[in-house]
Amino acid sequence: MSAPRKGSNTIVAKPKASPKARVRGSLLSSAEIHELFSRLRELNPHPTTELEYTTPFELLVAVILSAQATDVGVNKATRRLYPVANTPQAILALGENGLKKYIATIGLFNAKARNVIATCAILVDAYGGQVPRDRAALEALPGVGRKTANVVLNTAFGEATIAVDTHIFRVANRTGLAPGKDVRAVEDGLLKVVPAEFMHDAHHWLILHGRYVCKARRPDCPQCVIRDICRFPDKTVAGGKP
Repeated sequence: MSAPRKGSNTIVAKPKASPKARVRGSLLSSAEIHELFSRLRELNPHPTTELEYTTPFELLVAVILSAQATDVGVNKATRRLYPVANTPQAILALGENGLKKYIATIGLFNAKARNVIATCAILVDAYGGQVPRDRAALEALPGVGRKTANVVLNTAFGEATIAVDTHIFRVANRTGLAPGKDVRAVEDGLLKVVPAEFMHDAHHWLILHGRYVCKARRPDCPQCVIRDICRFPDKTVAGGKP
């Protein structure tokens, strides 16, 4: 069959996309991505952070304290701190040295105490003691970067953001869901490929999967519900090495 002449009214049908065609920015197809999150949702329909909090301010402080620390360690500290001071005004009344007594078990507590006190002062002076629901305003606070802002926006305010930490970075690259050389590339990739219905909880599903199943040193592939979808070539097997 000859090619249609230039300027003719012949319509050339475009080839239909294969159901296995990869989503741009991912090694997985749209069907595989949907199945991946469907399985994670089935296991944990209502995921949330493991940091303990009751207000956006308590969450903000907990996330600031969690840098290079475990959620378990942060929770132990905030269980002592929050009954005494859980507002910007109350923590300012404690002062930097007073705050340190409650968070001294957490790594880098001196710097974190300075940042929390400075953040509290800004919240009181500029926002009436409330946590702003705005990325730029959050990132302008001492000790708050893009990841912390994303956690607060997603968990406290329900925004469709994904905070990429070491666990999510690992899962996104190993599975092929959203490969990237740095955390921002992975975040941008996830925002493009995660279906809207899963976006709100995607951060929590991925971080929990990375923390408890897709571990750094030895992933627990035999217990992984997305093993057959994952593109990681060195999967572990039960009772043995990859």
